Amino acid sequence: SYSFCTLLEQGFSSLHNMSDGNTAATHSHEDDVSFEDVSMAAYRIRTGVMRTRMTKSTGLYPGLNLLLKHEHRQYTGSFKERGALNAMLQLTEEQRQKGIIAASAGNHALALSYHGKRLGIPVTVVMPTFAPLAKVGKCKELGANIHLHGANIQEARSFAEDLMRQHGQQYINGYDDAEIIAGAGTIGIEILEEVPDADVVVIPIGGAGLIAGISLALKKIKPSITVIGVEPNNCDSYTQALAAGKPVSAVTRPTLADGLNVPTVGVRAFDIARKYVDKVITVDEKWIALAILRILETEKMVVEGGGATGVAGILSGKLDADLHGKKVVTVLCGANVDVTVLGRVIERGLFADGRLVQMDVPISDRPGGLSDFTNTVKELGCNIIEIAHERAFISDVNVVSLRATLEVTDSNHKKRFLKGMRDRGFIPKVRGEPEPEIETLDTTKLHAVGTKLESKL
Repeated sequence: SYSFCTLLEQGFSSLHNMSDGNTAATHSHEDDVSFEDVSMAAYRIRTGVMRTRMTKSTGLYPGLNLLLKHEHRQYTGSFKERGALNAMLQLTEEQRQKGIIAASAGNHALALSYHGKRLGIPVTVVMPTFAPLAKVGKCKELGANIHLHGANIQEARSFAEDLMRQHGQQYINGYDDAEIIAGAGTIGIEILEEVPDADVVVIPIGGAGLIAGISLALKKIKPSITVIGVEPNNCDSYTQALAAGKPVSAVTRPTLADGLNVPTVGVRAFDIARKYVDKVITVDEKWIALAILRILETEKMVVEGGGATGVAGILSGKLDADLHGKKVVTVLCGANVDVTVLGRVIERGLFADGRLVQMDVPISDRPGGLSDFTNTVKELGCNIIEIAHERAFISDVNVVSLRATLEVTDSNHKKRFLKGMRDRGFIPKVRGEPEPEIETLDTTKLHAVGTKLESKL
């Protein structure tokens, strides 16, 4: 395997051998961070952050040679410690005394709070109002001064900059400062030291600092490697920046990957990333939920939405052509998820995986109607999670509508179950699927069970 020194030698060699024929006459931020900056960051933070494990996954995506980089195992639960510590170790004594300030949805805040406490540096963090409670509480425990302000990270940052001007603190941008990007790049060095024959690396995108740093390091050491970014559909600020040719303010919606919900990617991070990143895709929320569930079930690890987004891109199937027959690495970059949110995420993942079914189905409102339904569910091998009756808004007084949530083993079982229900005269309307093409409701079969019971009484 490659030693750290060997990787650095290859990287410096690549720095001299690689050239960009499209270098513009004007200043470009793509040169603000060099491989030397990344290698110096690796040396600087070597005793302050964890060198995380790399493990092979056998169950996340059968048939794919997939390795996972465990950045979620850092002390504060994310990769952000690398950049935060790298930046804080370069502060002047005066800056240390005045303290630092930042805007963060959580992970950057945690990293600054933890290392600020270790180094004796006062930390103030402005967190948007959607920041997970677990992250807010932990930052307070670590002694940081927390302000909750703003509907998104941009509004939080604007407020943080006002505070910075008032109190003279040093602002540390969580994804666009050169020191932050260089710190993130140390992950790339570790990936190629442990897996020098890696072909593809899949990386989540939020403000683009992570993918900028890692892609720079990877491409300088191994120019042939492919780097792919994945971001949520609900916050595709990097994709919109690519289309516009520069960072733009994107309209965002709430996402399970709250740590990636950055309306405008960093200017410096964008310039670096677009030079080295080969491809970017977006994924729906269902794939993020499913990725969290699959990682929990197959790898026995809890990962937050942002940390699972690389896996979500793989599970979506959009990268099958790029990954087939390749050795693939993805970064699990965070694990800070609220326990209360995790339960809802698991349910969404089960639904996305075809293992939860919620449906409205009319049944007879006579004795035996509900029994007929539950016995049918039993015969078809399903489990009832929840059930509710609705009578008031049904025109036929002999019929009651059931809203039932059911557990099935997989999507194929779901199909067999729904077919079995229809074969037995039930007309289920499954939530999230088109309505059955039935013009009118024939209640003959629904009344049959009740009529038989009445004749026996």
